[in-house]
Amino acid sequence: MILEVAILNIKEGMTEAFEKDFEQACPFIQNNPGYISHELQRCIENAHRYILLVKWESLEDHEDGFRKSANYGPWKKLLHHYYDPFPIVEHYEAL
Repeated sequence: MILEVAILNIKEGMTEAFEKDFEQACPFIQNNPGYISHELQRCIENAHRYILLVKWESLEDHEDGFRKSANYGPWKKLLHHYYDPFPIVEHYEAL
C-alpha cells in the first residue's frame, strides 16, 4: 500500500467552492484500479490549507493508472485552478 500525500493551498476566498468541487471530483479518483481510500482534511491554523491523503495499492496505480486515465482530465479541470502554489505530491510506504 502506498500513501499519496499532497498539501493543498487554496487561493484566498475559494475554499467553499473548492470543497464543493472536491466532492464532485471524488468519483473520478475512486473509480480507478488500485484506489483504496482517500481523505481530505482542513488545517486548523490556516483555513486555506488542506491535506489530501490517498491510499493506493501501488505507486503505479497512481502515477500510471490514475494520472494517465480518462478520469484524470475531469479531476484536473475541477480542482487544479484552486491551487496556489501547485502542490508537491509525495508517496510514502509503511515500514
